[in-house]
Amino acid sequence: MVQEKIRVSTQTLRWKCVESRTDSKRLYYGRFILSPLIKGQADTIGIAMRRALLGEIEGTCITRAKSEKIPHEYSTIVGIQESVHEILMNLKEIVLRSNLYGTFDASICVRGPRCVTAQDIILPPSVEIIDNTQHIASLTEPIDLYIGLQLERNRGYHIKRPNNFQDRSYPIDAVFMPVRNVNYSIHSYGNGNEKEEILFLEIWTNGSLTPKEALYEASQNLIDLFIPFLHADEENLHLKDNQHKVTLPLFTFHDRLTKLKKNKKTITLKYIFIDQLEFPPRIYNCLKKSNIHTLLDLLNNSQEDLMKIEHFRVEDVKEILGTLEKYFAIDLPKN
Repeated sequence: MVQEKIRVSTQTLRWKCVESRTDSKRLYYGRFILSPLIKGQADTIGIAMRRALLGEIEGTCITRAKSEKIPHEYSTIVGIQESVHEILMNLKEIVLRSNLYGTFDASICVRGPRCVTAQDIILPPSVEIIDNTQHIASLTEPIDLYIGLQLERNRGYHIKRPNNFQDRSYPIDAVFMPVRNVNYSIHSYGNGNEKEEILFLEIWTNGSLTPKEALYEASQNLIDLFIPFLHADEENLHLKDNQHKVTLPLFTFHDRLTKLKKNKKTITLKYIFIDQLEFPPRIYNCLKKSNIHTLLDLLNNSQEDLMKIEHFRVEDVKEILGTLEKYFAIDLPKN
């Protein structure tokens, strides 16, 4: 445990980690302060940071399991102590750390009798298990157990949808949020109208990242969300006489795009992300795997480049071209 005395500066805004501890491999705790703030600012920051920490940070989870020997989710298998449902619940508890985007495959292939733990999962590169001792199943007889797993990086939580399980594939409720809980409190000091505030922020994570890393990532996500407003062009603001209405076009169009390129002001395009374009999940995942994250990345590719992406089809390219034409009135070169 690390603790420091709190020293408040009335000159500049500063933050500090005043407590940090590791309760277990899957539970980290951090306590931070931000000061000095004028009255009301602590609430503004506290609410925004709490929402960003819980909802905007991505995590990696097991979202599906598949095995030919499992007839249905609530069945039991001879030679395995746990039911299939209990095995799926154990897989749900496994904490992963990864920088990969989209979906990718993993597997378990063991022979009993033995205890199966998270250490027995065969993972793709760049994926790490936080706690290898996490229990999955107990094999009591010399049988083979093979389970195919689907891993996914996302944010928030996804509740499995019922299906007929005809492909022996079983969805798993996924809690992608690496931040388990966030509390904030406010301490006021000073006299009368000169009161200032200190914001105290407590963060618990699942071990896939530290509270300090979570705080940094949440802050960066908030900054990314607001940056487009900093680059809004005044020419797009049309104020009517004696009215307070502001008319904003949905997106930039071809003439403005040409002007941006001439002036080398491509920063606006850097902050329009492809998930804002509402592509189908398959197209979105393929683009992400090819390191295409923003509209600027997409415009740097031709139609021929997109066709070289693995699992991409002509229909996918046509859908992208249709979206660009609809919202931006622009096109991609063929070559």
